[in-house]
Amino acid sequence: MRADPDDWFTWSSGKRAPIYCDNRLLLSFPSARAQVADALCDALAERFGAPEVIAGTATAGIPYAAWVAERMDLPMVYVRGSAKQHGQQRRVEGRALDGARVVLIEDTVSLGGSSASAVEALSGEGGKVLGVQAIFSYDFPAAQQRMAALGVPWQALVRFPALLDTLDLRPDALERLLRWRAEFSS
Repeated sequence: MRADPDDWFTWSSGKRAPIYCDNRLLLSFPSARAQVADALCDALAERFGAPEVIAGTATAGIPYAAWVAERMDLPMVYVRGSAKQHGQQRRVEGRALDGARVVLIEDTVSLGGSSASAVEALSGEGGKVLGVQAIFSYDFPAAQQRMAALGVPWQALVRFPALLDTLDLRPDALERLLRWRAEFSS
């Protein structure tokens, strides 16, 4: 994760931000990724009950979904951003869902667009989406509204305020990050 009020990033949505939470870095650290996978299992079991399938969003949600599915001894599928233009032209890859209870694993939720799109794809393939379990969320109201509109609960292991507590920032830098988030949210 990088936070720098003077060096902004462009997110996949095209929005600009002074913070970038890259959970893909965890892939390089076996003990850290194991802790995250264990925490995802515990959190989703507590909140969403007993899923029958674990789904991951392409691309950063896929490895975490695989580790969670393995730990829970469940099938796994993944959801592409869009359907392939060749082969079977599928958007959801893996077994048929046929009414199965699914929990979607997402690496980061910012505005909720990719999560909502993945939920719609899973539902369109016959899955009953119990919820979305993310590693991190910026906690923007847009994400809350998108998921509420779909009637799908979601949660994150770490949210923006808790992340800020772990950073060693100058007071002026922290104030600028908080101001950015407040302006971005309105």
